[in-house]
Amino acid sequence: MSVPVLLSSSSVFPEPTAAAFELAASLGYDGVEVMVWTDAVSQDAGALRGLSRHYGVPVLSIHAPCLLVTQRVWSSDPKERLRRAVILADTLSAPTVVVHPPFTWQRDYARGFADTVGKLAHRHTGVRIAVENMYPVRMGRRQVVPYHPGWDPTEAGYDSYTLDLSHCAASRSDALEMADTMGPGLAHIHLGDGTGEGRDEHLVPGRGAQPCARLLEGLERRGFTGSVAMEVATRKAGSRAAREADLAEALAFARTHLAAGVAPTRS
Repeated sequence: MSVPVLLSSSSVFPEPTAAAFELAASLGYDGVEVMVWTDAVSQDAGALRGLSRHYGVPVLSIHAPCLLVTQRVWSSDPKERLRRAVILADTLSAPTVVVHPPFTWQRDYARGFADTVGKLAHRHTGVRIAVENMYPVRMGRRQVVPYHPGWDPTEAGYDSYTLDLSHCAASRSDALEMADTMGPGLAHIHLGDGTGEGRDEHLVPGRGAQPCARLLEGLERRGFTGSVAMEVATRKAGSRAAREADLAEALAFARTHLAAGVAPTRS
């Protein structure tokens, strides 16, 4: 089994999308996950195809614009944003689109979300639309769930999922149990660590308390056929060299533990 390890363009922020391709190529990642955001390059199939060809690194996942800061990217309509993300993935032959559950205030979108995902998947059969686990937001002593019907997509039930380990830490949930619940629907992994302090930290794997190693080592047993995208926060890195060092360490961690889980072949 060969599981591709991708570099999410969010991992190079505040550097632009183009930097993700440059770093993925120089460090030896297998591909890039493009976070569609306000950077025009992240929204443009032609520009992304050009970067992919120039650096020799394929786009293997598209993250739909679901963040609060991307609510106006492409359209103010979240359904249209998802539709365009799927079209972008199909155009670039990227097999995965990552999408968050709807926000609670997106009532119309939330009401028809499962149907929208199903229809898009039916039209674009080469793309898995993988709904990502999120987490409740803690405000002092209060806990608010800003997603409908909740932060855990397995409770609603979808054909495909993205498992984010940093989000598991923020929700104080068991990542391995969630992977079990996702079952064959586990299509994609966002690899990042967390301490379990109720915050979304996206640490380099191995620097927190999440079972990153055990999850990677068990993917062959699970029959996993998707990809692993490195989604770590490097915005506080003091230099490009420090960012490169963090991303190189993250890649080495992923490759080491993926290899450890592969059964030896008999001669």
